[in-house]
Amino acid sequence: MFTARIILLLSAGALAITACKKSVTKDDGGGTTPPTDSTGTVVTPKDPETAATTGFFLNDWKPKTFTPPAYNEGTVPAATTATITADASVIVSKIPATLFANNANLWMGNFTDGVLLNHITNQHPGVLRFPGGSISDVFFWNAPNNAKPSTAPETLVNADGVSTASNFWYGKNTESWTCSVDNYYSMLQQTGNEGMITVNYGYARYGTGPNPVADAAHLAAEWVRYDNGRTKYWEVGNENFGSWEAGYRINTANNKDGQPEILTGDLYARHAKVFIDSMRNAAQQVGATIYIGTQLLDHVAESWEPALSKTWNEQVMPQVAAATDYHIVHNYYTAYQTNAPASEVLASAASATTKMTGVLTAIGATNKPLALTEYNIFSTGSRQMVSHVAGMHAVLVLNELMKNKYGFAARWDLANGWEDGNDHGLYSNGDEPGVAKWNPRPAFYYLYFFQKMLGDRLINASVAGGTNLSVYASTYSSGQLGLTIVNQSATAQTAQVKFKNFNAGNRYYWYTLTGGTDGGEFSRKVIVNGEGPSGVAGGPDNYTGIKPYAASAGNGIKIDIPARAVIFVVVDKK
Repeated sequence: MFTARIILLLSAGALAITACKKSVTKDDGGGTTPPTDSTGTVVTPKDPETAATTGFFLNDWKPKTFTPPAYNEGTVPAATTATITADASVIVSKIPATLFANNANLWMGNFTDGVLLNHITNQHPGVLRFPGGSISDVFFWNAPNNAKPSTAPETLVNADGVSTASNFWYGKNTESWTCSVDNYYSMLQQTGNEGMITVNYGYARYGTGPNPVADAAHLAAEWVRYDNGRTKYWEVGNENFGSWEAGYRINTANNKDGQPEILTGDLYARHAKVFIDSMRNAAQQVGATIYIGTQLLDHVAESWEPALSKTWNEQVMPQVAAATDYHIVHNYYTAYQTNAPASEVLASAASATTKMTGVLTAIGATNKPLALTEYNIFSTGSRQMVSHVAGMHAVLVLNELMKNKYGFAARWDLANGWEDGNDHGLYSNGDEPGVAKWNPRPAFYYLYFFQKMLGDRLINASVAGGTNLSVYASTYSSGQLGLTIVNQSATAQTAQVKFKNFNAGNRYYWYTLTGGTDGGEFSRKVIVNGEGPSGVAGGPDNYTGIKPYAASAGNGIKIDIPARAVIFVVVDKK
């Protein structure tokens, strides 16, 4: 490796060089000579200014330390077909811990099962959004079961104008099949996570009182008071641009403040500002700091979409630009219910993120932090959602969000319904044939090992040669360098790793995650360093105890990259 004797210590603010000598020009295959300044010493990169799109989501950023673990000796390839270069000369951004969030749902039960709580603790999403998607717009957080407010109607109107049973959900329902608000708070405390709460905007539309907007905003503010500073992140409504959402269409005969039958973006924005004022006043009363977000559409509406979607962003954005604390989008990346092949699923992580970011930039939404509070894939037909490819996709999405400096991301969701493999859940909900309840799906393992081997600052990385390799890099405050290597191709490859502005130490460590041999392109299994599940789906039971592979860096850093695999690497510092 490099013969320059340079010790780099990262502080929470930036790298600090505590001892250095002039670098020499020898390159023994493990890396490139570090760039130097006019004195010949290694350049210490400074942390950049926090991007507006990340903002306060970095407020709780903490430096990370990598402690060299016990390991198993790994096999190093003799020859390589690709060259990966990690460039530590510039820090792209600090990495927000809020990118690893997930969605909790009312139908998961009361969160008292020790198996589930243990997995959530190990996964450590950091933030769990609640009460879950469209349920948010029919949820009365402070009501006992079946005790709806007098101004909530018996029926709601669907997108086609047909009256249907309201089917409200209640936050004081303590039955074991659902989750009360208090059980949600208890789960957060037990697992070491915090919350994001989506308040009921739909009630501002379908409420039958003289001032339904004030009623709904008051309900939200009362939750802020009850929360009493436990939750920082709040949302006004969920996907209210969608025809599937409660409040999209109302029975105007029941409405007493002159609202139109179909919601408009302009109306949502005006209502959202009432919510924001009420909730901020409530937070002040209890001495809490909260951040409130509002909904935007992640794409330019297609011709077949309703007028509400087509005009949503242009109507909402100008009104909420000053009032909101952050902008919210959802993205399910692949085309709706199409049987997409693995290559298409994986490619969407970069292409759809780039497209979404372009839409938000065009409407001026990059003036505030960006939060992707739901993401997953829509592909169906080959059990894509429960496969190892879904795990690979999750890793790619999060890295692309880091590159684009998003502040928050929450995967949809912790648990859902099997539906023959068309299931977004990170855990099996107990209805998957031959699989125990709360058994983690492959995506769980990809997210777990990703966080385990990820530093606290994003740096640049590139690859030359190889086929369809995606590479991302980070550094630790303790001085090590991390790599995430994703082989999107169906061909095994090998790579040599080189560096700029980093001196590798004695060893490097890695985990290799691949699919099993079942399911064609979409295996329901994940194999971690050769260890797989004991059953028909998921990953190794002892995932917390699996040792990384390691090898000497003395002869350079070379890595085997199986087909459709993700490699998480940490290179020790000199």
